[in-house]
Amino acid sequence: MAFYSTVVAAIDAYTGLSPAAFFTILALMFGVYRLVSSLFVYPDDAAAEKTSPPPAPPAMQPFVPPEPVQMGDITLEELKAYDGSDPNKPLLMAIKGQVYDVSMGRLFYGPGGPYAFFAGKETSRALALMSFDPSDINSNLEDLSEAELEVLHDWEEKFKEKYVKVGQIVPESSKVGDDNESSDQIKGNQDE
Repeated sequence: MAFYSTVVAAIDAYTGLSPAAFFTILALMFGVYRLVSSLFVYPDDAAAEKTSPPPAPPAMQPFVPPEPVQMGDITLEELKAYDGSDPNKPLLMAIKGQVYDVSMGRLFYGPGGPYAFFAGKETSRALALMSFDPSDINSNLEDLSEAELEVLHDWEEKFKEKYVKVGQIVPESSKVGDDNESSDQIKGNQDE
């Protein structure tokens, strides 16, 4: 009985409430706490065990690019076909006339990537100038400063380390000339 009278006196002294009002308010606070917490967390462990766990998401297969294929001599026009628009073709990009397979960097150079406009093109000038201007995406290095050429050299070294060189850019005329020469040689051999 002494404990009860001590608790009643303490409730009255600290809160100014009667014990009945104090316990009513305490019960209401507990009820509100349970209500609010049930909105944000699982109610009880027993109820959580009754529910089945959510189905596991299907396993994501990582993108594995095909092995780089050596392209050999390629023209700028032929290089355009390797811009990522055809998922069955590798992603190619040229720096200083050297063609690299950048398929491993599909997130960067593939469709929707931040550097997608470099794929399928000769990008030496744009990389040297650190430019995203479409008019700079070419191989013209004539008016570049030593510092800009050094930046291009750094890019070239990074590409050599990271990507496989699969070919080199040749002028349109040399490919056409090669075809004409071989057909002229064949005609010459047939005449003899």
